[in-house]
Amino acid sequence: MIGQKIRELREENDFLLRQLAAKLDIDTAQLSKMERGERLFKKEEIIEIAKILKANEKELLTIWLADKLYKTAEGEKHILDAIKLVEKKLQQK
Repeated sequence: MIGQKIRELREENDFLLRQLAAKLDIDTAQLSKMERGERLFKKEEIIEIAKILKANEKELLTIWLADKLYKTAEGEKHILDAIKLVEKKLQQK
């Protein structure tokens, strides 16, 4: 999810993969893997990407977190029940 969104934003802003990688101070191959979902972005990278591409930071962080949660829970049988419990816990705060 987040990788595809980053790719879309990068292309909309006419950034080459190597240009964005250089601004993030990471290897081009590494960023390519991140966009393909083969490697996770760090929160700090998402914040920096939002600044560079003038994107909505909250939206990107929300997609990043959803992606992270999905990858953690993927394949688990009782994931929806677990999500409901987490939601209930968060609403108590």
